[in-house]
Amino acid sequence: MNNFKLHSEYSPAGDQPRAIKEIVDCFDNGNRRAVLKGATGTGKTFTVSNIIKEYNIPTLVLAHNKTLAFQLYNELKEFFPENRIEYFVSYYDYYQPEAYIPSTDTYIEKDSAVNDLIDRLRLKATTSLMTTNDVVIVSSVSCIYGLGSPDMYKKYTLFITCGEDLDLREMKSTLVDMQYERREFGYERGTFIIKGDLIEIFPAYEEIGVRISLWGEEVESIKYFNPVDGKTILSLDDVPIYPAKHFMTDRESLDEVMEQITHDMTKRVDFLTNDGRLLEAQRLASRTKYDLEMIREIGYCNGIENYSAYFDGRTQGEPPSTLIDFFPDEFMMVIDESHVTLPQVRGMFAGDKSRKTTLVEHGFRLPAALDNRPLQFDEFDKKLDKVLYVSATPKELEIEASDYNVIEQINRPTGIPDPLVYVRPVDNQIDDLIDEIKKKVAVNEKVIVITLTKKMAEDLADYFYKLEIRANYLHSELNTEERSAVIEQLKGDEFDVIIGVNLLREGIDLPIVGLVAILDADKEGFLRSETSLIQIIGRASRNENGFVILYGDKVSGGMERAMAETARRRELQLAFNKENNIVPKTAKQKLY
Repeated sequence: MNNFKLHSEYSPAGDQPRAIKEIVDCFDNGNRRAVLKGATGTGKTFTVSNIIKEYNIPTLVLAHNKTLAFQLYNELKEFFPENRIEYFVSYYDYYQPEAYIPSTDTYIEKDSAVNDLIDRLRLKATTSLMTTNDVVIVSSVSCIYGLGSPDMYKKYTLFITCGEDLDLREMKSTLVDMQYERREFGYERGTFIIKGDLIEIFPAYEEIGVRISLWGEEVESIKYFNPVDGKTILSLDDVPIYPAKHFMTDRESLDEVMEQITHDMTKRVDFLTNDGRLLEAQRLASRTKYDLEMIREIGYCNGIENYSAYFDGRTQGEPPSTLIDFFPDEFMMVIDESHVTLPQVRGMFAGDKSRKTTLVEHGFRLPAALDNRPLQFDEFDKKLDKVLYVSATPKELEIEASDYNVIEQINRPTGIPDPLVYVRPVDNQIDDLIDEIKKKVAVNEKVIVITLTKKMAEDLADYFYKLEIRANYLHSELNTEERSAVIEQLKGDEFDVIIGVNLLREGIDLPIVGLVAILDADKEGFLRSETSLIQIIGRASRNENGFVILYGDKVSGGMERAMAETARRRELQLAFNKENNIVPKTAKQKLY
């Protein structure tokens, strides 16, 4: 088995050594699950990395949004530069699911914009699992959605070896079955070119090409090459070529599958007709026949995932294959920010079922479309073995699931205690905030401002711009790359203030942030609950001069409890520092 090799200029410090030992002891004693209750800035990712190294098995790290997933992906790549660290999130920059609104007789066709880079990274993640065991995949909840059968994916993997005979005609047919397109010139991932005895394949999961030279029917050489300049990168003895898509159609059983789909279509059309729903019956027959013709001709159709149960051989109600099924039996799951991630996983199934049930009832899809779905929570939970829940504010769900094996990590390697928290009135909050921003900018520190709405974030950024305060906003309408770019720009000193709503609660850990200001902190609700406020306050815990201002006309219950927990931690941290002669020191911020 390949080994995970952890690279870091630091050794475990603060509470990390104790937390690592307690988690390892917990798992070694036969417990399948544990909670790492780590205060913000205590180095939870480094602790997790040490656990990954200790157990040396493939690991799936689950995050609740793309921004957090991207940050974890980058951190783990730095810790494990010699191993396969992959990124698996939804590949849609824009996604409008297929839907029907009966009350207005409105059909909404599926519309989407696929991010080509993320599509490649998703395929790279599954091919890495097929290739080696030293793999960590950082994923959003996209990993609980149907992905196509891993057995079918393996079946259509093409292995090419130097010295072996290769039937060119058979290879062309195989590549087409693997969803590769033949081209005459140019390069694009998921395509191949044949020039006499030279075959160039551009894998859907790589940025490089594979060049195969034949001598007659014998494979003379295999090389990785740069598609841009054509130069050889590496000569190989053999190479696997994996499918260009996750949803594969099995040509050997295609006739049987088509017959089953046709049978179910006829049965459903008869049911709708006998029920007096003639329009629905005609609609279903027309749409299904068109899809069948596309599958028969090219092996693929838009919305083929709605027929995945047929190709996978699944019975009604049986859960779909997901990314989790591409992992070996022994693997570890790390659920980051579990207090948010687990409820998100729990809520996916019901919404998907409601939308698809309406489509089925009105003749837009066969009932089998209901089996193209995310996992139910119990199905997800049963697929897991060794699980580490990670959160500064874990909920009872994960605490109970771990049998109350909760390992607390409060003291930071930097010695920085939780920040002081001040409550100030809402009246003139913006003017007061501007004064505080100017003080922080004067000492080269950054500011995070939390608003209640996206519009308020945008308007405040515009207002600051007019005052020559360098500010930018961050919210969910920005795509994955735009959000990541905003954070990198803050690190790179392109602006001083970042303004957001909810995306800033987790995963934005920047030592250059010296002030976190929460506007309308007393408006208690999801965005101003105890849990949310503790998470937000934590953004100021990586800077020795960091502090937090809660703007509110009263102290809400959430504010009171959040401040009490912050004060409790701060007291323990100061005592730890005194006992160990630790002087708090801000961690160095990597600038780009």
